[in-house]
Amino acid sequence: MNKRPVIIDTDPGIDDALAIAIALFSDELDVRLITTVAGNVSLKNVTNNTLKLLNFFEKDIPVAVGAAQPLIEPLVDASNVHGASGMEGFDFPEPKTDLLLKDHAVNAMRKVIMESEEPVTLVPIAPMTNIALLLAMYPEVKKNIREIVMMGGSAGRGNKGVMSEFNVATDPEAAKIVFDSGLPIVMAGLDVGWSALVYPQDSEKMLDMGKTGQMAYYLFKRYRGGSFNTGLKMYDSCAMAYLLCPEMFKVEETFVDIELNGEMTRGCTVVDLKGYLKKAPNAKVCTAIDGEKFREWFLESVSRCI
Repeated sequence: MNKRPVIIDTDPGIDDALAIAIALFSDELDVRLITTVAGNVSLKNVTNNTLKLLNFFEKDIPVAVGAAQPLIEPLVDASNVHGASGMEGFDFPEPKTDLLLKDHAVNAMRKVIMESEEPVTLVPIAPMTNIALLLAMYPEVKKNIREIVMMGGSAGRGNKGVMSEFNVATDPEAAKIVFDSGLPIVMAGLDVGWSALVYPQDSEKMLDMGKTGQMAYYLFKRYRGGSFNTGLKMYDSCAMAYLLCPEMFKVEETFVDIELNGEMTRGCTVVDLKGYLKKAPNAKVCTAIDGEKFREWFLESVSRCI
């Protein structure tokens, strides 16, 4: 079976670290490139974290540095959730700087996509600034993009604003460009992540799952995406779960737009499940996940990492 070529666009971040691990050790995914974008913490820190992870995982995946801030507004990060560095709580090896490409992330993505013999899947688990710039600058890449499987948005309430999820709300203009692109999009959003939980007994099991499991345990001790004692939300791993085990999700094809002008709702993903807007569907939206199957899949996936 041929592996599916993917590009991961990321801002590690504790939950990003586990999503990246699962992708790198999957038998079904071929990670061709990792691109970094400011989000959970600064661009410098997320790039540093990505290079540390690759050294830790002993993987030689090219890394390209992307946008340092959203298209319009200043960056407001999530260091309150992930710690000042983005991955506090574990002593990582030094970053593997020889993996850094000279090309900007947008140019590196274009090169990988256009040179691939089969369509590439983009997996943004961060604000979509890089993806929007890619589509705006190089629209020719669309013909060789299979789909975009993203972690972001919400069909309900938010975690950055009343109705806005962090990744989309950090750069709503970028998200709108992506949703307006005409490309196949899968949205694994905040509300699905609320049910993708890792419980204390799961974290304890991971202590016996090699060095990746131990890394996860100590990072989770510092993670504020939920509670270590009552369940941590694995938002970014939901995107990988959809790629590798889509049957655990309930999915609706519907129209999604991004609210840019609302005084209290800027960054909201307007998910028109009832068809009020009378627009053709432009996305598959994950509306539910089997939490128990996710836990089993997540633990099994981590156990396959080094």
